[in-house]
Amino acid sequence: MAAALQVLQAHSAAAALLKPDRIRLLQHLGEPDSAAGLARRLELPRQTVNYHLHELEREGLVEFVENRQKRNCTERVLRAAARAYVISPEALGTLGLPTETARDRFSASYLISAAVRAIRDVTVLRQRADRANQKLATLSVETEIRFASAEARQSFTEEAVRLLAGLATKYHDEQAPSGRRFRFFFAGFPAITKSEPVDPSSVRME
Repeated sequence: MAAALQVLQAHSAAAALLKPDRIRLLQHLGEPDSAAGLARRLELPRQTVNYHLHELEREGLVEFVENRQKRNCTERVLRAAARAYVISPEALGTLGLPTETARDRFSASYLISAAVRAIRDVTVLRQRADRANQKLATLSVETEIRFASAEARQSFTEEAVRLLAGLATKYHDEQAPSGRRFRFFFAGFPAITKSEPVDPSSVRME
């Protein structure tokens, strides 16, 4: 069974994924198929499909399922290794690592930096847990709130910050011999309520 999510950490894996034809192939490999089958469905030359599948398989983005006998030939059947893919900032090397230059808690840059750290750290921790055959203790809470006014949103923000600071003070124990640190971050941003064309250009954060 394909994994729910695969995080790509290597630059080569990200480069292998970010090609239009390969993305199309992965979108059609939710169910196992062969190069010949994909070539027919996508109306692409089989040689081209074979090449792209080879590159995707080399980077672990697709996986072998079985050999299927068809007429006088044997077809390799593959499927996508995951249902969704995320590119880790580590794939960009030092350019993808979060910086400490933006410390304003109301800055979009700071929020993105915190999210980047979370992706990087949880990916590393999950790999370590998998190698040790252990579960990774995590917590995710997500909700939406429709505020009546900007003043209500500000009041909520101030109260949430006070509550989080109080909980941190209550439960933080620097001296506990068997204690383990956990990182929490609280974030809020406007919900997207309408779809629009994707702008392929970069979003610049000052």
